Formats: sequence, C-alpha cells, structure tokens
Amino acid sequence: MQTDNRVLDGMTRFFTNAAGAAQAFKSEMEVMIKARVERLIADLDFVPREEFDMVKAMAANARLENERLSARLAEFEARLGVMPKPARTATPPRRPKKLAKGTRGKL
Repeated sequence: MQTDNRVLDGMTRFFTNAAGAAQAFKSEMEVMIKARVERLIADLDFVPREEFDMVKAMAANARLENERLSARLAEFEARLGVMPKPARTATPPRRPKKLAKGTRGKL
C-alpha cells in the first residue's frame, strides 16, 4: 500500500539531505582537526620516527665501538705493564666566597 503524501515525501527528502550534510560535515571536521594536529606537531619540532631509530642505532654502534676500544686499550696496557689511570670525574669549578658587605677589597 503506497500513499502519495507530500508531507512524508518532504520529510524523507529532508532527513536524507540532513544525513548527507552531517556526513560531509563530519569528514570536513576530521580533515580540519588532522591538519591542526599536524601543524601543532610540526611546531613542537618532534623528531620523525625514522630519524630517531637511525640515531638510536648510531648510538648503539658507538657504544659497541667504545667497549671494543676500551678492551683493546686494556690489552695494550697489560702488555706494557702500565697501570690504567682512574677515570676522572668532572668537578664543578669553585666559586669565590662572597665578601661581607663593606669589606670589598679588604683581605
């Protein structure tokens, strides 16, 4: 049973158009938000994953090379009978003591 009701046809067209407009609005908002997030990340100057992985691999290789050279140096020192120097720790520079007020230049 099919009726010819203009009100129902009008409502059907309205809801169909509204659903299409909502879908278009949703996709437009997703594009805008994605662009905004990408711009924010670019402004924060994050490192790309590929570059991070490359630097991480370089650091691991440098660490292995350092260990290999340390072992080789220890072997040479053992052959020569030289005692290795203890590792120096960095000490902060000393600051001069502040003079009391009114004693400037008097020692």
